[in-house]
Amino acid sequence: MIKGLKLFFLLLPLISLGPQNKTFSQELPNQSITKQGSWTASWITCPDVPQRDYGVYHFRKSVSLSAVPSKFLVHVTADNRYRLFVNGTAVSSGPARGDLYNWYYETIDIGPQLVRGNNTVAAVVWNMGVYAPVAQVSNQTGFLLQGDTKQEEIFNTNETWKVIQNKSYTPCSMDNGRRLRTYMVIGPGDHVEGAAYPWGWETAAFDDQQWLKATSITHPVQAGYGTDNLWTLSKRTIPAMEESVQRIPLVRRAEGIELGSAKFPGNNESITIPAGKKVSLLLDQTFNTIAYPQLILSKGKGSMVRLSYAEALFDASRSKGHRDSIDGKTLQGNFDEFVSDGGEKRVYRPLWLRTYRYLLVEVITREEPLIIDDLHGVFTAYPFDMKASFTCNDPSLKKIWDIGWWTARLCAGETYFDCPYYEQLQYEGDTRIQSLISLYVTGDDRLMRKAITDFYHSRVPEGLTQGRYPSNRLQVIPPFSLFWVSMIYDYWMHRPDEGFVKDKLVAVRGVLNWYEQQIDPSKNMLGPMKWWGFVDWNTQFANGVPDGATDGNSAVITLQYAYTLQQAALLFDHFNQKYEAANYRALAGKLIAGTYKQCFDETKNAMANTPEKKTFSQHAGIMAVLTGSIPKPSVKKVINTILYDTSLSQATFYYRFYLNRALKQAGMADMYYSQLKPWHNMIAIGLTTFAENPEPTRSDCHAWSSSPNYDFLATICGIMPDSPGFKKVLIKPALGELKDVNGRMPHPNGFIHVILKRSGPIGIEGTIALPPGLAGKFVWNNKEILLKEGSQRVKM
Repeated sequence: MIKGLKLFFLLLPLISLGPQNKTFSQELPNQSITKQGSWTASWITCPDVPQRDYGVYHFRKSVSLSAVPSKFLVHVTADNRYRLFVNGTAVSSGPARGDLYNWYYETIDIGPQLVRGNNTVAAVVWNMGVYAPVAQVSNQTGFLLQGDTKQEEIFNTNETWKVIQNKSYTPCSMDNGRRLRTYMVIGPGDHVEGAAYPWGWETAAFDDQQWLKATSITHPVQAGYGTDNLWTLSKRTIPAMEESVQRIPLVRRAEGIELGSAKFPGNNESITIPAGKKVSLLLDQTFNTIAYPQLILSKGKGSMVRLSYAEALFDASRSKGHRDSIDGKTLQGNFDEFVSDGGEKRVYRPLWLRTYRYLLVEVITREEPLIIDDLHGVFTAYPFDMKASFTCNDPSLKKIWDIGWWTARLCAGETYFDCPYYEQLQYEGDTRIQSLISLYVTGDDRLMRKAITDFYHSRVPEGLTQGRYPSNRLQVIPPFSLFWVSMIYDYWMHRPDEGFVKDKLVAVRGVLNWYEQQIDPSKNMLGPMKWWGFVDWNTQFANGVPDGATDGNSAVITLQYAYTLQQAALLFDHFNQKYEAANYRALAGKLIAGTYKQCFDETKNAMANTPEKKTFSQHAGIMAVLTGSIPKPSVKKVINTILYDTSLSQATFYYRFYLNRALKQAGMADMYYSQLKPWHNMIAIGLTTFAENPEPTRSDCHAWSSSPNYDFLATICGIMPDSPGFKKVLIKPALGELKDVNGRMPHPNGFIHVILKRSGPIGIEGTIALPPGLAGKFVWNNKEILLKEGSQRVKM
């Protein structure tokens, strides 16, 4: 067993602090093309191919320039996806995932790549057809490039562009779900026949005389315009993804070849596989990652290389065990296949990103040796820049902080991902937690805004949001619609952006109204409900659904509805919609009273899942505390039941986020520090990202388990907004058994910095710095100190 986790922490400064070694990650320039009718380009496609089937296509156009422009803006998009090149250099990938009503386009400046004389703009565009990821919405194959002004329109897509179908590609690894015995919907792998690949297609020197003339499909239309639209365009609202080189340091197992002193692949050193050989190499990144593997091959005509990817290895009983251990284990995962044409320095890169800690390289050579010149990853993710920090006297929390942030990074791309390996889907339940982490650790709210907007666009006729979106399959999870409302509440409290919030209130009303129609007046609880009532992957909840969610009178979901009504009442009050606010408060009160009357068991001192009181869960008690359902004198006693009565079905890592909210609500936040054992346990078994569930877990990387990155700042340091827009701050630390803490986080006005240490058995002292224009209060042991902008000492 290697010390993989130790190596992970040594490498962490290079992989977790945001953009480094970028190949491209442009900020969005100002866009001048915004008016309907100003787009003169055409959507184009390849002629004589099935437009909705699997296919990979290359588009290109060459233009001679007499001078090099200082700036050259173009707007680009495609269906399904594209990668754009200028004179052989990759400059953009996209589009950001959306839907047909909001099809995003990127705006990029290709001026730095242009030269005097001949210039070629080229794109690879692919359509995965029926094999597409569930997160991919599509109409048909298409590509669009529009110049920003008359100068740039020389590269507009129309029938002056050339195109060819790349028939070297076929889909593979299409049975991932069956082989891995789980839900896996990230799309197929790539099988590429090098002999059929048009090498150099993206360069200016390539001969495209045999290519076809592109076919025009339709003119582009933007949101709010057009009729008979195929795609309705919206400008991209998030930055380009980071791409940076990531070396793979270790070969853990070699079969069929002796590597000797070769330092492949960590030091960019080649190896040669003799003719007529079968070889396998198990590579270890030493930490979970998402990247585009880049395989560079020479010679070895007809040789096949298969790259297989996994977060962990499995033993014969399909147990993962310690993630560093490889003995008696095999890799089972998705894969790509590349067949060499015998050329020199051929670069094979999958069309879409891959997730892995372990990478299995299987090689079969034919009549001549194959040279593997290099194999490395190109890390890719949303370009979050960590601006927060947290330290304390317990060094083990630094490990939780680092791994939690790395997990959050791997679960953030063009949308938030629930998990990068199996689904890459954006769910409200996950996304609420991920968004708060993003706000506290980076201050970057753009992906949160996009997520809120994505779910706003997902609404079904009944008024609910879809449970995940973007998605090409319908899935409605009513409790997640409530969490979408909570996301809007969170955004309102943390950001001074009232226009954005106000625009969503009609949709909020629709979600809450759907629930109101489900109330059982005989019990003042929710009655039977349609769709998937998922709450948590609790082992006692069949398919994640608590008792009563489907057949009626679920305490958990009724109280979650009341919790959301309480948040909505504050929102609607703020926007002077007093009638709705009063109605939501009254409705919440009625549901709270009804649920307490029907479901609280005085003997057990716990909230039952249903009025029959046959089953109990931490979840019902958590929501009871959060809503104020429990009489104040009994709250702490109920919290102790939630924490220590193991007959209650237990919350997983995900729902522990709400357990922590309940601790704060009960005035027992000092217990949070003692509740971190599940995270220490994950580290103890070699996880380098936090898992979806306790063992045995499907996904090794699930950002809903990264909540400590929020709670170290919001609970231990106690930094919370005390008014909408974070215009006031409440600092109410809960150190538990810790002796000192040092936390710093971004705020719309600057930074909040808290440095505290215990003094004596119940005292505390330290320094608090607030940014310009921010005031608030510091609370300790029910005593308050007023805070003002700037640095100040506190002692209590």
